[in-house]
Amino acid sequence: MMIRIASFALATSLITAFWQLASGADEEKRLWPGFMGPKRNGWVENFRPPTRWPKQLKRVWKVEVGAGYGSPLVSGNRVYQHARQGEDEVVWCLALETGKVVWRKSYAVPFKMGGGGERHGKGPKSSPVLADGRLFTLSITGVLSAWDATSGDLLWRKDYRSEFKRNQPNWGVATSPLVDGERLVVHLGNDSEGALLALNVKSGKEVWRQGQDGASYSSPLFAEIHGVRQIVQWNHEKLVGVESKSGRFLWEHPAPHRGHNQNMPTPVFHQGRILLGGEHRGIQSLEPQLKDGVWTVVKHWHQRKVGLDMSTAVINGDLLYGFSHFKIGQLFCLDPKTGEVRWLGPGRTGANVAFLALPGHILALIDSGELRIIATGGDSYTQVASYRVAESQTWAPPVLLKDKILVKDLHTLMLWSLNGAK
Repeated sequence: MMIRIASFALATSLITAFWQLASGADEEKRLWPGFMGPKRNGWVENFRPPTRWPKQLKRVWKVEVGAGYGSPLVSGNRVYQHARQGEDEVVWCLALETGKVVWRKSYAVPFKMGGGGERHGKGPKSSPVLADGRLFTLSITGVLSAWDATSGDLLWRKDYRSEFKRNQPNWGVATSPLVDGERLVVHLGNDSEGALLALNVKSGKEVWRQGQDGASYSSPLFAEIHGVRQIVQWNHEKLVGVESKSGRFLWEHPAPHRGHNQNMPTPVFHQGRILLGGEHRGIQSLEPQLKDGVWTVVKHWHQRKVGLDMSTAVINGDLLYGFSHFKIGQLFCLDPKTGEVRWLGPGRTGANVAFLALPGHILALIDSGELRIIATGGDSYTQVASYRVAESQTWAPPVLLKDKILVKDLHTLMLWSLNGAK
């Protein structure tokens, strides 16, 4: 009898340990550390699309977090959100399963929006970034803060406003910082002057700086080109490549912000080429090349049938999917090798779309609060499913988990469940 009891207890403990390990593994997979995901390309690594998408989604929870366009972040069983309430910017840490507040920090960030941008609010527009137990936020006025992700304690803060006077472009900071190893990379400054900076993640100490060009609304990304790990950044005047470790300047290509033709979308890196799209300027394919120690940039094509305003495009299955601001908003698919437009969706779709890429599909969150699932790989626009996920505008990028999706509208953060999909 005692042997049976002991055997049962051992089996039970083994099963419990197995499920704890499995649960821990699932939590480890729940990682969305910054704007456009781990590789800043919008690809959702651990999602497997259902055979049949559900007719509707079920809302799990809804939390009033404040205004702003920053992406929610996920690490394990926690969700982080940077937003604004009144004259304060607020950093939230919430329990993923319930939406309950784990910790909340706030600090005063007075801000006056530049003329013409009032409808977009006072931000923050930048998406935070998580790395090695630290959460980094960038205020709409360009103040960079490092927080302990577990406790919410402020670790360090950097304010370059004494150097750049007005440490923001006209409509406020929208660029999202990037962490590469022990370096936090961000371009700070105003429309006239600025610099690409790398700061030590632990101390906030400046490691290197490059250039003097003004800031843009676009975000940096990392790429390995000809064996060189580099930061690719579209600033106010040009697209540049900078060695990530040292800050050494490598190459540049002119692409200035002039008038209302703003430098806003983040470029896309694919198979050694950079796809750069701007307002009223179409999309061009650029390839940095290295020969005998000298970098040059070759332009392979430049098409003007579709143009990117504020929306960053994504790659899926060697095709580029994006949102053109022509025809009052139009989804499109483009061949990045040739620049040929494969298909165009209906016009008058909206003002902005935030994309994610997943196997066989594109997820498109339209600023109207509609979430569309679009099939990839075909020669025509094919919508698989559509969901209403918010009653107010949705400019913040969504986060897709194994069977749930996080959506931030004007003032609230919501978790929606895909359960029921077959």
